Amino acid sequence: MSLRLRGYIELPDNVKPGGFDHAAVRRSMARLYVAHTANDALDVVDCIQDRHLHSIQNLTGVAGALVSDEHDRIFTSNRGENTVGIFSPDDGAHIVKVAVGVRPNGLAYAPAHHLLLAANVGDPAIPNSFTVSIVDVEKRAMIANIAVPGRTRWTVFAAQADVFYVNIADPAQIVVVEARRPTRVARVLEIPVPGPHGLDLDPERRRLFCACDGRKLVEVELPSGRVLSQSDLSGVPDVIFSNSALKHLYVAVGDPGVIDVFDTETMQRLETVPTEKGAHTLALDADRNKVYAFLPQTHRAAVYLDKG
Repeated sequence: MSLRLRGYIELPDNVKPGGFDHAAVRRSMARLYVAHTANDALDVVDCIQDRHLHSIQNLTGVAGALVSDEHDRIFTSNRGENTVGIFSPDDGAHIVKVAVGVRPNGLAYAPAHHLLLAANVGDPAIPNSFTVSIVDVEKRAMIANIAVPGRTRWTVFAAQADVFYVNIADPAQIVVVEARRPTRVARVLEIPVPGPHGLDLDPERRRLFCACDGRKLVEVELPSGRVLSQSDLSGVPDVIFSNSALKHLYVAVGDPGVIDVFDTETMQRLETVPTEKGAHTLALDADRNKVYAFLPQTHRAAVYLDKG
């Protein structure tokens, strides 16, 4: 087995129904930030001691968390108030909020351009609400709100190509936005499986990994967009993370509640690790090869060590 359970981190009780969403690690300080959506808060975890430190409040419907180690900033997508939050990790009490599109979720950041992309889930009852918003972080202002053809899912920034990739659920595709020209969709990559959802990048081998609601993990060559492989998943996926050092990929499947672990060289599934029903989100501490699975029913995080 690759993933070995090390223990659990107790997190604050859920205030409302629901649980957790996206998470990110501040590598410079070994701190993990996870969106505790049920509590409108960001829970902060010490990745060395594996313990909860404190929570950052007043982030209504917080869904996404992203860290820029380059600029020492934390970003959140606050789906319940149509804003993104920007703050220093040392000063969570002073959060700058910027209005964006309808129900922001996925986040990606282009540090050389100081641009934050918020992928907005939108609302079918609101015309033209499927968009991605571009925020100038230095100016604290949205500079573009780009229409896309359907509901967005997750997004990543590829520094080598200087582009954002954004999953679209339906039609099944990945849209590409250039950081130098961030006011339009530059091109589209077609995905042959319904419901692109989780997304991550292998920058060394220039590949995207796209986990789809159609229970397939799709490997995409960059920049061509050619589909290289499709692998079976244990269920409908959500968050995925690529561990470049170990050449492993982790896929969270909330039902039945497992992590599928893949070898990214062969794209073979190595193992399926049980978590908890509803546990659809993960975090990766790449420096310590730890994987955190967030458990909504027991409001805690399971900590796994990848032995390679």
